Amino acid sequence: MIPLIDFQNVSVKRGDGLVLDGVTLTIAQGEHVAILGPNGSGKSTLVKVISRDLYPLLKPEPWSLRILGSENWDLFDLRNQLGLVSNDWMQMCTRDFSSSEIVLSGFFGSVGVWPHHQVTPEMERTAREVMDLLEISHLAGRPTDELSSGEARRILIARALVHNPRALVFDEPSTSLDLHATRELRGILRKLAGRGISIVMVTHHLPDIIPEMRRVVLIRGGRVYCDGPKERVLEAGNLSALFGTPVEVLKRGGYYHVI
Repeated sequence: MIPLIDFQNVSVKRGDGLVLDGVTLTIAQGEHVAILGPNGSGKSTLVKVISRDLYPLLKPEPWSLRILGSENWDLFDLRNQLGLVSNDWMQMCTRDFSSSEIVLSGFFGSVGVWPHHQVTPEMERTAREVMDLLEISHLAGRPTDELSSGEARRILIARALVHNPRALVFDEPSTSLDLHATRELRGILRKLAGRGISIVMVTHHLPDIIPEMRRVVLIRGGRVYCDGPKERVLEAGNLSALFGTPVEVLKRGGYYHVI
């Protein structure tokens, strides 16, 4: 099967610094993968390259970046295939739109529904079904600037789901969430993973890694430091080197923690 994401020797420069340095990473369709690293390791840059908000550095040695087998994508088409949920998109939840409008705006790649948009009955039906799936139908009429961080995060997931994408890409999904909202988010992620949607998660929090994610990629200094089965990668030596501080690893209920 054609890989979902295929990076071969990809480098990215931001300003004068090399943020990704010769990254080679392949993720299969249907695979659930966590990309773990400290702040400043290049994780969020990796997400922006996948979403085409950033582009690789042109260099003489061979390199390639393919998503679903293609190097060239219309941005609108790409975002129908890969649903992105990031903290950057949380800014939309300060606008004066209802939750259902934010979900529907996923069909148009916009923030909210505008007068020139033509919302069809099929779009409305799909939006309702997705909101039912995520258990947020009761929020449909609520202005998004009145939502809690956890509610807003689920609205953004619904927005990303309306196209039935091949994969969802999460950038630091538990940031700003309290304990209750974090647990709810993990439950939603597990439900989505069970429906066969690939989940690619970028995080620096080990407890974000749900049991369905069997592969973990460690990023350090813009490079892939370690890549493999979760049980082998998430061990004290690897994580101590990754975060630059001694840690112990505790596994409980299918989740990993550092102490």
